[in-house]
Amino acid sequence: MDALASKHWFLDTGTIRMHLTDAGAGPLVLLCHGFPETAYSWRHQLPALAKAGFRAIAPDLRGYGATDAPYDVDQYSILNLVGDIIGLLDALQVEKAVIVGHDWGANLAWHAALLRPDRFYGVVGLSVPMMAQPPASFRPTNAFPQTADALYYALYFQEEGPAETELTRDRRSTMTKIFVGASGDAAELGTAEPFGMVSREHGMLAPLSMPDKLPNWLTENDLRVYAESFRHSGFRGALNWYRNIDRNQALLAFARGLTINIPALYMVGERDVVLANPFMRDVIATMTHLVPQLRQIIELPGCGHWIQQERPDTVNAAIIAFVNTLIKKE
Repeated sequence: MDALASKHWFLDTGTIRMHLTDAGAGPLVLLCHGFPETAYSWRHQLPALAKAGFRAIAPDLRGYGATDAPYDVDQYSILNLVGDIIGLLDALQVEKAVIVGHDWGANLAWHAALLRPDRFYGVVGLSVPMMAQPPASFRPTNAFPQTADALYYALYFQEEGPAETELTRDRRSTMTKIFVGASGDAAELGTAEPFGMVSREHGMLAPLSMPDKLPNWLTENDLRVYAESFRHSGFRGALNWYRNIDRNQALLAFARGLTINIPALYMVGERDVVLANPFMRDVIATMTHLVPQLRQIIELPGCGHWIQQERPDTVNAAIIAFVNTLIKKE
C-alpha cells in the first residue's frame, strides 16, 4: 500500500466511536470539518500533509458520517466536542498536535486551543474566526435576524424536525445548492441568492437555484460521497451542533477573558458568506486581542466558504508552511 494513501478506521476515544481518515506518518495534524461536510472535505489536504512528512487525521466529527451520532441535543455542546478531540489524542497516545478546523470545525479548533493549549502546538482556523465570549446574560439566538417572512438559517435549525426533513428530501440537491450557493462561484453560476435567510413559507432550499453546471472544484462523485454520508447519518446530529449555541454560551462563562496563547493562522475566502456581515470584518481585524500569537490573516481572492475544497493548493501550502514553523520533523 502507498505510504501516502489514506486509510479508514474506527477508534474509541473514550467519549465516542469515531471514524477516521488517516494518511502519512510523523507529527500529527488534526483536520476538523464543518457543516454540512465530513472528513471527505479534507481529501486534498490529507495527501499533501502526508507528502510533507506529517500524519494527517480527519475524523468524521460527532453526528457526522460513520461516527457515532447521539440522539439527545445536549450531547453536542462545545465541551462534548472538545472532549472528543482530547479523547482522540489520548486514544492515539499523542501528546500534542496541530489542530485545523473549517466552519463549525474552526469553532471547535479555536475552543480546543483555548481550553487545552497544552495539547496543541498551534491552531489554524478556516472561514470562522475566534470570537469573544459575550456577557453571561446574552442569549445568542436572540440576536439572529428574523422578519415576518424569513428567519436566519441558524434560527431555522433550532426547531427539531423541519430542517432534517427538508435537507433529507433530496440529498444530492441539498448538497449541490448549499455547496454552490456559498461558493466563490455562485455569482458566475447564477446561484448568488441571499444565503443566510430562510423563507418561512418555502424553507431553506426551494428559493436557492440549481446550477446548470458544477464549479471545477466540485464533481459528481464528490456530491455522491457527501449524499451517501448523510444517507447513513441523517442530518439530526449535524443540526444539533447549532441547537447548542445558547447552551455553549452558558457553559463557556468560565472562559470569559481567556485568550488563545499558542501560535495561530486564520484564512478566509474573499467571497465567504461569513464576510457578508460587516461585523465579521471588525471581529477579524481585532482578533489578536483574543489570539495574541495570531501570525497571519490570509484572505483568498475570489474564494467562497468552502476554502479547503475551492483553493486546495493555496490552503495546503499555507498550512504546511505554518506547521513547519512549529514542529521539527525527525
